[in-house]
Amino acid sequence: MTTWLNMSLQDGASPIMEQLIFFHDHTLMIMLMIITTVMYMMTTLLWNKHTSRFMLEGQLIETTWTIAPAIILVFIAMPSLRLLYLMDEIHNPAMTYKAVGHQWYWSYEYSDFTKLEFDSYMIPQEENQPSTFRLLDTDNRIVLPMNSPIRLVVTAADVLHSWTIPSLGVKTDATPGRLNQVSFSINHPGILYGQCSEICGANHSFMPITIESVSANHFINWVSSLSE
Repeated sequence: MTTWLNMSLQDGASPIMEQLIFFHDHTLMIMLMIITTVMYMMTTLLWNKHTSRFMLEGQLIETTWTIAPAIILVFIAMPSLRLLYLMDEIHNPAMTYKAVGHQWYWSYEYSDFTKLEFDSYMIPQEENQPSTFRLLDTDNRIVLPMNSPIRLVVTAADVLHSWTIPSLGVKTDATPGRLNQVSFSINHPGILYGQCSEICGANHSFMPITIESVSANHFINWVSSLSE
């Protein structure tokens, strides 16, 4: 999760987020090269005292500064389009669960299991423990198996919400009367934090999302304990 003085993105917890971070770095390097070249040319023009009133046109440089930006855009567009298709691809999910946004909490339903559903509220400030994070921890965490393709179905019961986990690279709108679908896979065990990313009323800031990523065996034991 994001920590103090963290100037970069969160560490990726899914293959898609890792690819997004690579693309971000790739684009930044291209921008750095462009800025360096432009600054060099501007500095040269400012300090260069040579002038020529006979040089009225330069076809070579005009051709160059027309073609070069087009080539640069291709180098940015190709990995971007590849990522867009990867993010929209739906694999055969190992499990499906549903998130329903309310004012101002989330409800979760594990569709593959009988009567496995619960509400998830933010832990109030006065009940926070030293091990919990203010405004980010919930009383009921989503427990998901790692290294498994997971399908998430998102909707809302009242107003627009947005189910977002930055470290997974997932952000899906929760719209009343509509089901939005997204798939992801978690790389490693741990606790992942997110929040509603659509302004949904007075307590918009107080409906966090907490995912606990565990091994498959631990997940099966957790489901069994709830079913008893």
